[in-house]
Amino acid sequence: MADAVAEEAAAHPGVPVEVFCTDEHRLGLKPVLRSVWAPKGERPTALGHHRFQWLYVTAFVGPATGETVWYLTDTVSKPLFADLLDAFARAVGAGPEKRVVLLLDNADWHTLPNLAVPDGLKLVYLPPYSPELQPAETLWTLVDEPVVNRFVPTLTRLIDTITERCTDLTTRQPEISSRTNFAWWPKNHAPA
Repeated sequence: MADAVAEEAAAHPGVPVEVFCTDEHRLGLKPVLRSVWAPKGERPTALGHHRFQWLYVTAFVGPATGETVWYLTDTVSKPLFADLLDAFARAVGAGPEKRVVLLLDNADWHTLPNLAVPDGLKLVYLPPYSPELQPAETLWTLVDEPVVNRFVPTLTRLIDTITERCTDLTTRQPEISSRTNFAWWPKNHAPA
């Protein structure tokens, strides 16, 4: 990863290079359950009604700064991911004046060939089956928090709840950075 940042900095002297990562998370009307504390002798209840309608949350996060860009979709696919890459590149200003190195997993819809990558983005893939190396994976417990152990009656309600949560998380950059800025994560490159 650090090599990719150095390569981009060398190939584009005088241009800042920022490092982001991305991942998707599927939420649905199937309950999200977690352990909770309860008084001795009492058993906590969590209402649920399993239904199989899904929402996909895609996060792009800059671990060094905690900057996040969120997208909610109802599916995942290569054309949709290409659109998300384009929207992300515009959102962070990637292009000739700013380069972005993006770490991502090897999901089928992330891989080349035929994946349109916007100017200013360089994709770096994680080794297969290594989610522990993906900083964005640490965001999902935060995203899930408003629906944990709660009954969500409709997909519309879930979308509203998660939209509100992602909007809130966007303002919590120090917390996001503390969760995602792993010791080995490369620093952003600012030109001298």
